[in-house]
Amino acid sequence: MTDTPPFAAPSADITYRALFCDLLTDRVIDVLPLTDVEFDDYIGKPGQLRATVPLPDEALARRARAALRTGRTAVWLERGSEIWWGGILWTCTAEGDERGRLRVQFQAGTFDSYFEHRILASSYVFKKRDQFHIVRELLQHAQSQPGGDIRLTFGDETSGVVLDERAYAYTDLARVRELIDGLAALENGFEWRIQCYRHPETGERTKRLQLGHPKILTGASDIVLDRPGQLLTYSLPVDSTVQANVWVARGESANRDQATDSLPEVSEPQVAEELAAGWPRLEGTSDHSGVSDKKLLTSAAVAELDRARQPQSIPEATFRLDGRITPALIGGTVRLRIRDGWHARTPDRRYRVVGLTVTPPDRSKAETARLYLEAM
Repeated sequence: MTDTPPFAAPSADITYRALFCDLLTDRVIDVLPLTDVEFDDYIGKPGQLRATVPLPDEALARRARAALRTGRTAVWLERGSEIWWGGILWTCTAEGDERGRLRVQFQAGTFDSYFEHRILASSYVFKKRDQFHIVRELLQHAQSQPGGDIRLTFGDETSGVVLDERAYAYTDLARVRELIDGLAALENGFEWRIQCYRHPETGERTKRLQLGHPKILTGASDIVLDRPGQLLTYSLPVDSTVQANVWVARGESANRDQATDSLPEVSEPQVAEELAAGWPRLEGTSDHSGVSDKKLLTSAAVAELDRARQPQSIPEATFRLDGRITPALIGGTVRLRIRDGWHARTPDRRYRVVGLTVTPPDRSKAETARLYLEAM
């Protein structure tokens, strides 16, 4: 289990505000009004904040120009006194309409998106190291470079999975996030994200690496959500277009002799037992840049097959917000009790929350959260 930062219960007057800060120092530059706000966060991929800053006068336009510095500004979204989202401003679009009205639309990505823009500054060889140690060292290496410290904090947890050897060459120019995601995708891998919250003791805005093996799990008990009731809408897709019971992973050639032909290294084919139980053969493949070790490729194929053996299903459900549904619920478990024509005789279903999208209240719209779920 992973510790969950506390969140306040909702109040009658829900107030959101965005703080625009210097990414390296976290110094507040300005607080600007927002409209059309929507933000999300996930396990396994960066989340986004999408919003508009209205510019009714020149004074506010000057403030916005100073605060909205793409690639340099951190954005923290507060709900009441609590931090609900944090990330980096990446795109910004100023717009003017035919009536002379001005606005700026922007998108920000969660802080893990920063490591898509960082490469290793030197080669690394890890021997007999826990995979969580490798993740932390890669991120700490990125933060130790000039201009690279975004004030990410770390714990000291371990996964219990010790890797014999992992080598990363500077000449591969691999992105730090790509290396971590590749490590996580191996057999006995893990999940990671950057969790944002206000520190309960110091009150500081905090960004912390969150790790989980084999999955990120938070909370001690299930949250029960009902339809009819708090559950407003749901979608329960099932998709076999990405299902597979045979998997082969392909890497790069281990041959360094440029005078001879080189063929990419491939894993041993991995076959699921259901193929022998009457299932038609469904094959999948994956490519792994910078990997030429057949053992590592086979480990990746084992993990890929495990994820692909069942039809893909990422249910979505939209709820009215209350004190139980907050960003801290990511990694937690919910139990859906749906009673309608489709589910008249279906038992309660238990899911893990792997992501959420929040739409704050705006004009006549209520505050809602859309949860992305994984069956358990």
